[in-house]
Parts: sequence; structure tokens; C-alpha cells
Amino acid sequence: MIRCLAIDDEPLALQQLANYIHKVSFLELSAQCQSALEARTYLEHDMVDAIFCDINMPDLNGMDFVKSLAVPPLVVFTTAYSEYAVEGFRVNAVDYLLKPFGLQDFQRAANRLRERLEIGVKEITISDKSPVKSGLKDSGIDEIFLKTDYRIVKVNIPDILFVEAMSEYLKVWIDGEAKPVITLLSMKKMEEYLPSYFMRIHRSYIVNLDKIREVNKNRIIIGTNTYLPIGDLYKEAFQTYLNAKFLGK
Repeated sequence: MIRCLAIDDEPLALQQLANYIHKVSFLELSAQCQSALEARTYLEHDMVDAIFCDINMPDLNGMDFVKSLAVPPLVVFTTAYSEYAVEGFRVNAVDYLLKPFGLQDFQRAANRLRERLEIGVKEITISDKSPVKSGLKDSGIDEIFLKTDYRIVKVNIPDILFVEAMSEYLKVWIDGEAKPVITLLSMKKMEEYLPSYFMRIHRSYIVNLDKIREVNKNRIIIGTNTYLPIGDLYKEAFQTYLNAKFLGK
């Protein structure tokens, strides 16, 4: 399913977007927002695969909103003004729906979204001939490449603080960086790829054991104020690691 966010300041247009999303079998409506500011707040805590976004909105228009996102989802713009079409495609919009549009036009845009996402998944899927299958986990390789925001970036593995799962995405938090690298990848693949000084401590977290500053009850502290929980399923393995390193009574 493609998780979608619908954004439009006009209640009737927003309801139409929601109705169309419900009619397409591979789309799932995550939330509806009546302003770009409301949508920005939502995306700070939840991730979606795509947004259907009106352009002409008060306070912050849809075009500027998308440009302001560090890692924007796939975008389909909706508007009553055709002059925005060229600018919409300059920000790599998947499609552009000119109001009033019908279900057939919406279905076309939804199909393009699915095609774009399928291409992205193929690009980042690790094949059966990849180094992971050949025992890369402890091969001494200390860098990986991740796709994020239509770019491919290099990440030094020893600099990774921890990996956080968010739906189908991962947040890779790096030492010295204020924002994580966000990539479409599963925790299972990442866990297979990382060397043995990384450990899964929770269904949502993989931690760099070398970066742990303190262990406090059922939490790991990294840096000055990052607290990560230790899940019940992972306590025994982590305690075994801790016991092997522990000096004292």
C-alpha cells in the first residue's frame, strides 16, 4: 500500500481527494490536512510515501512547502491554475492535476506514483549476488551508499550512531549530523548488512555498540540526551554482550 497525505485548504476539494484515494486499491489515506503548516507538523512525526498537495494555499503555498522538505515524499500537485505546471515538474513532481479533475485523471496520477515507487524499490533492493550474501557483515568494509531524496549518499559505517525504523523507511542517525539520512529499506536488510559491533536492541532500533555512553535500566544513552529503549525480545542478547564487557561485582 502507498501511504498518502491529502492537503488542500478547501474542505470540499480535500474531501474529494480523500474519496478518490479510498477508491484506488493500492492507496491508503494516512491523514488529511487543510494547510501546508498542518502537513509539515504531521510529517515531523509520521512518514508517508506520497502527498497530493494543492498549490494555492494561505500562509505557505504547496510549491514552497514541498521545496522546504528535507526529504519530500513523492508529490502530485493539484491546482486550478495551469501556469504552475512547469514549476511543478521542476521540483520533480510525479504528476499535476488541473482542477476540476475526475477519478480517471486521479487514477492516472496514482498509477504514476506506483510506477515511481516500484522503480525506487528496485534501485535499492539488494540482489542475491550482493556482498551481503557473500558475508559482507564482517568483511572490513566501512562504508555504504544509501538512496535518499533522489540522491545516493555515502555513509561511513563507524559514524552511524543508530538506525531507527519508521514504517517502510529507516532513519540513519550519524555522529555529528543534525538530521538523519532517510532511506527506503527494511530493518532486516540493514541488520544483515551492518558489522557485528551493531546490535538490534528493539524492533525499531539498531545501535552502534561503540557509541553507547551509558546503560540505565532498560535504556541505552547515546550522546548527551538520546535515550533508546531495550525491547523485551532483545534484553537477553544485550545482557550477554554487557556481561562480557562488565568489570566489577
